[in-house]
Amino acid sequence: MIAWELLESAQVPGGSASLQLYRRGQEFSIRVDGCELMNSRAHSSEEALAELTCARLSKNPCPTVLIGGMGMGFTTAAALRQLGSEAKVLVAELIPAVLAWNRGPLGSLAGHPLDDLRVSTQEIDVAQLIQTNQQRYDAIILDVDNGPDGLTRTSNNRLYSRAGVKSAYLSLKPSGILAVWSASPAPTFCKLLRQTGFNVEEIMTRSRGSKGGRRHLIWLAKRGNRTVPPVD
Repeated sequence: MIAWELLESAQVPGGSASLQLYRRGQEFSIRVDGCELMNSRAHSSEEALAELTCARLSKNPCPTVLIGGMGMGFTTAAALRQLGSEAKVLVAELIPAVLAWNRGPLGSLAGHPLDDLRVSTQEIDVAQLIQTNQQRYDAIILDVDNGPDGLTRTSNNRLYSRAGVKSAYLSLKPSGILAVWSASPAPTFCKLLRQTGFNVEEIMTRSRGSKGGRRHLIWLAKRGNRTVPPVD
């Protein structure tokens, strides 16, 4: 069997964790301190996250979509396949090396989505964009860390907190969609979405097509018409 080769590593901002990019033949793996975060052979659930979201934007000729987390590019590429020529896709990625890897050795995996003219990127925590923009986005797609049960950095938890969900609600246009990928069930988070005023669909999907790989969760949360979410 071919051994894994470490290509590059990068420090995760704001913490002590290290991100590593490995290759074994044509297969790639991104790991956090040795624990696999994503693999190029298992990306069906990330594609489903974008496809399910953007299919619900089909009547909008020029939607603005925020994607949190570049990963290996599969989520962004799937969104672009669904969206029209007038769409705008902003990818927020905190770790500069991940964007560099997607412009380099990982680029061909998803068809070089960063070369698409509809795409712009910012090296920033997606939570900052969500907090500072009200009613800007038609959809927010979060493929950040491992979902509500994070691995990469503790501060990612704020995205899935009560304050984070409220910020996402306010950052969406009326009837906008917050889509969240998770490696495991999180019933407390789903309850929080509903308490905030979202209408929630919970969808189970697999990492390798309809029958293969691990089960992952996708929440599609549609914003209601309240100007401000309810406060407990």
